[in-house]
Amino acid sequence: MSQLAQSIFAERAAFYATSAVHADQAVLDRLVELAQPQATDRVLDVATGTAHTALAFAPHVAHVIATDITPEMMAQGEMLRAEAGIENLEFRMAEAHDLPFEDAAFDIVTCRRAAHHFVDVAKALREMTRVLKPGGRLVIDDRSVPEDDFADATLNRLDWLHDHSHVRQHRASEWRGMMQPHRGASQEAGCKIEAIETYTKHRPLSAFTNGVDAVDVAEIESIVAGLSADQRALLNVVEKDGEVYLNHWYITVIGVKAS
Repeated sequence: MSQLAQSIFAERAAFYATSAVHADQAVLDRLVELAQPQATDRVLDVATGTAHTALAFAPHVAHVIATDITPEMMAQGEMLRAEAGIENLEFRMAEAHDLPFEDAAFDIVTCRRAAHHFVDVAKALREMTRVLKPGGRLVIDDRSVPEDDFADATLNRLDWLHDHSHVRQHRASEWRGMMQPHRGASQEAGCKIEAIETYTKHRPLSAFTNGVDAVDVAEIESIVAGLSADQRALLNVVEKDGEVYLNHWYITVIGVKAS
């Protein structure tokens, strides 16, 4: 992740600590369920942000290390850790593309709502798989886009206008290609996909515009106002209580490193 991402998330750290979307207990519970954690497991949470995912896993495992590149985000996570009385969670500065851990050091590696900021997702996935033990699970949860060119381009543009450190939200088909090891590649290059789940949240347009520069807000509003009837149906754009809402797509991918 870039210095731009670091500066943006430093400014928004307090927001992420209390964000209902990032603290969504139903989604966190589902990630824990899919990961099948054991009491003896060591977990690595990559690009932890304010540590909602790390905190969700901590009660189920022996130890969690949460990494990020933004001290302000981890400081918020540390406050949440202290409030919850969690003792088996520690924070470390680390880049997702170059993790400072030995091979096969963790039973579970998680990365939630961060991959769309990675400048090289494939490299980050190789690093996460490298530090995963054989038979261990890689748990990815992120923003996504439908298998539709217009929706893909529009949602990625809206997300970049909301946050200029955004790189790309990927389709389910892209995740399948990135996660699976290619023929002849080492197992460190990928995991066998155990499960892929997609889900949507119908969220207000203000999710894109809050805290955003006026010029970018104007373009966001212009894009949505200019949608055709078919395009509005595709993105599920409706007005409720005087506010515009549209779909946000998400994906959860569970990979298992070969034994």
